[in-house]
Order: sequence, then structure tokens, then C-alpha cells
Amino acid sequence: MSDLILLRHGESLWNAQGRFTGWQDADLSECGIEEAHRAASLLAETGLTPDRAWVSLLTRAIRTLDIVLDDLGRLWIPVEKTWRLNERHYGALEGKSKKEVARMAGEAQVALWRRSYDVPPPALDFDDPRHPRFDARYREWDPRTLPTGESLKQAQERVLPSWTAGILPALQSGACVLVVAHGNSLRALIKMLDGVDDQAISHLNVPTGIPLCYRIDPEGRALEHRFLGNPQATRDAIERVSQGT
Repeated sequence: MSDLILLRHGESLWNAQGRFTGWQDADLSECGIEEAHRAASLLAETGLTPDRAWVSLLTRAIRTLDIVLDDLGRLWIPVEKTWRLNERHYGALEGKSKKEVARMAGEAQVALWRRSYDVPPPALDFDDPRHPRFDARYREWDPRTLPTGESLKQAQERVLPSWTAGILPALQSGACVLVVAHGNSLRALIKMLDGVDDQAISHLNVPTGIPLCYRIDPEGRALEHRFLGNPQATRDAIERVSQGT
């Protein structure tokens, strides 16, 4: 049996401002930095020490991981950075205020874009300055294959290869694995691990900065899972981020 730790990055500046973030590179807020330190404390109290780590290419996740590993004295462990764990791409919504979009498109439409499994947001134009082809970290990609607006289903399709090709083999070798990513890339993994159906996944919120720990059997099946920390604090955190992305 091996331990898998899923951790959503601490609150970002755009989370705090109520903006659609997606692939835009918002950094952590002061609250988010505190949440990352708290996550490290929860892991230390539980005695979970990661041997390997996976993280997205976005600053808010990388900074969260760095804080956690530094606090745990584990900065030396191997870390795999991959675009596959990026947040799902919110297309033309990225950077916009959720309240503003709700006023223009309606609450129901925004809920559909944010929470449905297979409805993507409006796509970015190819020449939009927010297009990932203008970001140096994606320069090795064919620009025509870069996401410009994803549903959770589409995001899951790009997330799961990280599981099968990297995370699962590490777990099967006996490593304790820490994955620091985003609300929707983690929802994609949770959907797979827990067999959550397409409708139920729309009601799942992943709180920022609270480790979700799984026991994984040699076949890669999830035997049990739990959030670390005070249960009421976890419920409060889930409620607090119910409007976040």
C-alpha cells in the first residue's frame, strides 16, 4: 500500500478577487501562503513525508509545493512539473470577474460552464494575448493543439496520462506521492479514483490548502481517503471555495 496526497494550491490573488483564472498565472495571496504552511503542518502532524512530487506549470501550484517541501525539509525530493496538471482552461472567461460574467450571461449559464462535466466555456481567439501560445513555458507545443477553452471532461483527458505514466508507477514502487495542482485537475483525478459519475462531479469542491490523502493498493485502486485537519475547518474551507476556481 502507498500514500497519495492531493493538494490544491493555496488561495491565489485571482481566487480572492473572484476572477476566472484557468491557465493565467496568478500568484498566491497572503492567505494562500498561510494555507500552504498549514498544509505542511498537517502533513507533519500526520507523519506523511512525500518521496516524489508532481505539480503543474502554474506559479500558484509551484509556490505552494515549494513552501510545503521547504517546511517539511524535503526540497531535495524529485519533482515532475507538467502542463497536464494545469487548471482547466477557461477560454474567453479567463481574467474576468465571475460576478460580471454572471450579470452578462446569467447565473445558470455560468454554473454550467463552471460545474458541468462536458460543457466547455467560450474559446479564446487564436490571436488573443491570453492564448497560451504567447507563454514561453508552452513554446514547444504546436500552437494549434494548445487548449483554448476546456470542459472538465477535456481536462481529464489530458490529466490522466500523468497518472498512468508517472504517478501510478511511483505509487506502485512504494513511494509516498504528493500532487499539487488545481481545483479541476484534482477533480479529474478524484473522479477517476473514486468512480464519481458525471453528474455527481459537478457538486464536488476541492478546498485550497487542505491535503486529501488516499491509500492506494498495488493495482492503483483507492481503498480509503480523508482530508487532514479539523473536519469542521475542512467543511468551512469547502464552503469558502464553492465560488472559486
